[in-house]
Amino acid sequence: MANQKQFGVWMDTQAAIVVSKDMESEDLSVLASIKGEKSSPNSSEKNAHNQEKSLQLKFFKEITSHLQNATYIHVTGTGQVQEQFIHYLAETPQFKNTRTDESTANKMSDEKLVEFMSVKLN
Repeated sequence: MANQKQFGVWMDTQAAIVVSKDMESEDLSVLASIKGEKSSPNSSEKNAHNQEKSLQLKFFKEITSHLQNATYIHVTGTGQVQEQFIHYLAETPQFKNTRTDESTANKMSDEKLVEFMSVKLN
């Protein structure tokens, strides 16, 4: 259990905050704040959809770059993006054996998020 790496992620379609738990001190702290890129207006619906998908993939990759050696990730936030992110994790070899949970939560301050995740990561 001592080598478990636990993370919490609050996300919506445009932003994510990653919280990590220090396994030695049991302290939680904000590891990263990530802003997603907005897609530019496009006259073609197909091109707009493809651009949206590629920007979402870039956003997900940027989030996972902070989740090295994760054994457990709790994902929370607004909308359906958490579910899409969990599916992305399940399809990514690096996170195939990572346990994930999800919940719904409105945007909150970093302090409140750390508090919220301290309950979820225990």
